[in-house]
Amino acid sequence: MSEIQLAGFEGRPVRINTGLFINNQFQPATGDAQLEVENPTTGARLASVSAAQREDVDKAVAAAQAAFKGSWRAVSPAGRGRLLNKLADLIERDADDLASLEALDAGIVFGDSKALNIPQSTETLRYFAGWADKLSGKLLSIPQGYAFTRREPLGVCAAVVPWNAPLMITIWKLAPAIAAGNTIIIKTPELSPLYAQKLAALVVEAGFPAGVINILCGLGQVAGQALAEHHGVKKIAFTGSGPVGREIMKAAASSNLKKVTLELGGKGASIVFPDADLDNALFWTATGITANNGQVCAAGSRIYVHAKIYDAFLLAFAERLAGSAPGDPLASGTTKGPVICARQREKIQAYIQYAKEAGIRQVAGDSTVPADGHFVANAAFADVPDDARIMREEIFGPVASIAKFQTEAEVIEKANATEYGLSAAVFTNDVNRAQRVSEALESGQVTVNCWGLLHANTPFGGVKQSGFGRDMGEEALEGWLTTKTVKYFTLPTADGK
Repeated sequence: MSEIQLAGFEGRPVRINTGLFINNQFQPATGDAQLEVENPTTGARLASVSAAQREDVDKAVAAAQAAFKGSWRAVSPAGRGRLLNKLADLIERDADDLASLEALDAGIVFGDSKALNIPQSTETLRYFAGWADKLSGKLLSIPQGYAFTRREPLGVCAAVVPWNAPLMITIWKLAPAIAAGNTIIIKTPELSPLYAQKLAALVVEAGFPAGVINILCGLGQVAGQALAEHHGVKKIAFTGSGPVGREIMKAAASSNLKKVTLELGGKGASIVFPDADLDNALFWTATGITANNGQVCAAGSRIYVHAKIYDAFLLAFAERLAGSAPGDPLASGTTKGPVICARQREKIQAYIQYAKEAGIRQVAGDSTVPADGHFVANAAFADVPDDARIMREEIFGPVASIAKFQTEAEVIEKANATEYGLSAAVFTNDVNRAQRVSEALESGQVTVNCWGLLHANTPFGGVKQSGFGRDMGEEALEGWLTTKTVKYFTLPTADGK
């Protein structure tokens, strides 16, 4: 365990501690276990961080239990709100550091992190800070007297977060958990953990009592599995792949039946009708598959375009995808960074190669990207059959599958013909059509004339095999609370009344 210094935006130094964050202290992992973190821009080693073992998970759970039963109970709901607001202030103050860290190990373009991920994180913290002192129950009338409900915290909770938008998704879990009065253990992604080493220091500076927020980096099959199986953990929230989500559910069921919320994969449909503003539709559909290199669960990877405008759309869409500027995500002018790792790059390229070998028409791709690091060119394929793998399977990369449609009923059927149901987009200037289609789509979120916009007060989550439970919005709080019913029986008086 040690403190290290990295070069961030414009070469500014960013200092982080590489230990596990338990009970407001950084400490080495059991056996001094370490994880190597890679810079995806170069493929070179970036840093080493402590890797939590089962014994370390036990320590974190014990610290969180002690805080929940002790110091955290003494903090009023309004006090919890003040702490969340203070953390938001500190994240804003150190936005350059946090954006630099996401650029260094996650390959996220610095400007995107600073303009999108960090403001969304602080907005979420402040939104749930406002809820902390408003979690009231209900007074109920019963024949024998009266009853009331209490909305209470679950206790020690855990969150396992992914590598693609690590700070933002961490805050999606942390903010409602803390507002509800829980303590929490964050298991950070082994591929991009550095943001959380900085966040941990801000937790201390914000004034959170020891043990309330614990942050562990570690392998999913070790630290993540230990959290899912731990009898002291009352709830686990996970964002990531479907197979891992299923394993978490199995572990929760075979241990203590802890509460589980899952936000899993997606294969989002973007539907462009002939009356849509074409420039607007092109902007958002291109953004929907190239943002963070398509490494977004809500990526609009299936694009359905009406036959009347299909050819014009293809030509303009290809031009937009070719206009990116790949390079170092810390450098000004870069609009496209690397994908997260060599394995992810190879997976994406295998899908592109499959489409070529299957004879699917490629309309964008094969542009030049840096030879070093894990870069993948944006790609788009046209006239993609419904049963093609690139149309059915989540690629998690900048690969668009485009097909034409003739009727509203036809495109709704195509859009719903997937095991996923996370996010969809509709482009039309007909308000009635927008309403009809958004109601018919089997998706947890539908955006009209835009793609993927996120707001702290609007719930986000999926249906079908995209998972269950919600991040953000008032609905997210239900995942971090339990309802207790108290009934008062009115005893009769001496005269029987």
